[in-house]
Amino acid sequence: MQITSIDHYLIHPGMGKNLCFVKIDTDEGIHGWGECYTQADRDIQIVAHIDQMKRYLIGRNPMHIKHFLQMSFDDFAGRRGAMDLYSAISGLEQAMWDITGKVCNVPTYMLLGGACRDKIRVYANGWGGGNWNSKEISEKAKKIADMGFTAMKFDPIPGPWRTFVDKKVEKQAVENVRAVRQAVGPDIDILVEMHRRLAPMHAVKIAKEIEEYRPFWFEEPILAENVAALASAKKEINIPIVTGEELYTKFEFRDVFEKQAADIINPDVCNVGGILELKEIAAMAEPYYVAVSPHNYNSTTLGLSATIQVSAAIPNFLITEYFVNFEQLGKDISTNPFRVEDGYIKLPSEPGLGMSLIEQNLQKYPYKQFPARNLAQYWEEGP
Repeated sequence: MQITSIDHYLIHPGMGKNLCFVKIDTDEGIHGWGECYTQADRDIQIVAHIDQMKRYLIGRNPMHIKHFLQMSFDDFAGRRGAMDLYSAISGLEQAMWDITGKVCNVPTYMLLGGACRDKIRVYANGWGGGNWNSKEISEKAKKIADMGFTAMKFDPIPGPWRTFVDKKVEKQAVENVRAVRQAVGPDIDILVEMHRRLAPMHAVKIAKEIEEYRPFWFEEPILAENVAALASAKKEINIPIVTGEELYTKFEFRDVFEKQAADIINPDVCNVGGILELKEIAAMAEPYYVAVSPHNYNSTTLGLSATIQVSAAIPNFLITEYFVNFEQLGKDISTNPFRVEDGYIKLPSEPGLGMSLIEQNLQKYPYKQFPARNLAQYWEEGP
């Protein structure tokens, strides 16, 4: 079997960010799909990597996945990684797993050692964030709970991302957490997202003040690049600490484990290097008693499916992410869309990733650049 062509699709969902999908075709008529992580203003860079990499993939066996990963890092990238590169690699790697599962006529998780569970717990995201109106965010949280989700995540901090903030911002962040807890009651898990924006002194202070509202976790209180500072902050915080969405490949997670800087890691299958890389990172985490909760700021289609395949096969899985604001789009562009029931998604039984995209429906969402953000205004506001 040989790869004959590789295509990519950038679509505009109308919110959040553009989404990037990749399709690999073979000379035996079997095709595979994958999804690449994107960010606003950082999407065409990823398809540029795909266009360059496909020159080296066409004519190769799509089932030689580990060799592809090693070649991509060693030879194509010259051992110089970046988010955009790993996002492209991840989407291609997922498509190769999709093909391999179809050839073997089993779900991808069966090729990763089989399932450790028959359903995957998810938490809702994409429903609201930090602002200056705690009543508004509490009403949004109540709607998510009414949809049947048993866990939800949000960023309680208002204003632009800044390392140093004043007391008003700290106070409002605490108030937003309080309001959400009051709105959803004691049994719903609330996951607090900090987006690695704060200096440790602010992150620790907010964490201590929200302890009474029993957050499920405290995600990325500070940048993960300074692992020693993260480990120091973790010692002062009595809420489980999450980090990992901005780390790529097993090499960048090593220091987090050795310095015991996190209780939970959240690598993203669409940017960490793909399905196999995420599984290997999860295996590294096991002897350090670190749980894995894959980040999934992707669509509710292929990115979610790839996440579910890995999550099924790792014993230290905890929970994963589900973006409710992409749900309707996912139903329109995919075959076999997932259903969330009582906060869980059942494992798919179809071969490969268990899902394909409807190409003619993708055409309904042509790529558009999002309006430029007023970065100059943010600069003038200062930290």
